[in-house]
Amino acid sequence: MPDDSESLHGSAPDKSKVALLLIDVINDLDFPEADQLLHFAEPMSKALADLARRARLAGVPVIYVNDNFGRWRSDFRAIVEHCLSNDSRGKSFVRRLQPEKEDYFVLKPKHSGFFSTTLDTLLEYLGVQSVILTGVAGNICVLFTANDAYMRDLRLVVPRDCIASNSQAFNDYALKQMETVLKSEIIESQQLSVNVLRELKSASFEIASNQ
Repeated sequence: MPDDSESLHGSAPDKSKVALLLIDVINDLDFPEADQLLHFAEPMSKALADLARRARLAGVPVIYVNDNFGRWRSDFRAIVEHCLSNDSRGKSFVRRLQPEKEDYFVLKPKHSGFFSTTLDTLLEYLGVQSVILTGVAGNICVLFTANDAYMRDLRLVVPRDCIASNSQAFNDYALKQMETVLKSEIIESQQLSVNVLRELKSASFEIASNQ
């Protein structure tokens, strides 16, 4: 009898104990506090783009977990195209972080990446035991997703330079909550070199943190 991964008919061919989640980075930033978030998200996106590049080189699955903006008939590619349009406030941010063809995506209707989505199933088929959480906003959708990941006994790592919120205080609060309540490992993204990511893909999740 074929195993569960074979039943996907090649749709999720990767096997990895760790996955990189990019939360709500495909974003037109069309809301009142967008300028506040963009102030922190623009510099963050450079570190995140570099981390995503290293993950792809290491063969670690990159998963875009993105809001559907209430557009239930949209698909992910349509959302990317919309957020790259000239009238999108987030176009430069999105251009830096846009997905590549081998990446995965999950559309979500609410704050958590797990609520009413296929993320659980995808992580199970990939064999993921640990998730690297990144994106915006740190104190809302990243934190909600971290909470649900923790409830599923996934091990969490959060690169502090790869999440952004509307203020530094909000971001610091989210990081502290994830560290103390959800037992996340809070690190710098540069600790996740290509070699480290390759090791994490098949080995136990161990990171030398500077906490």
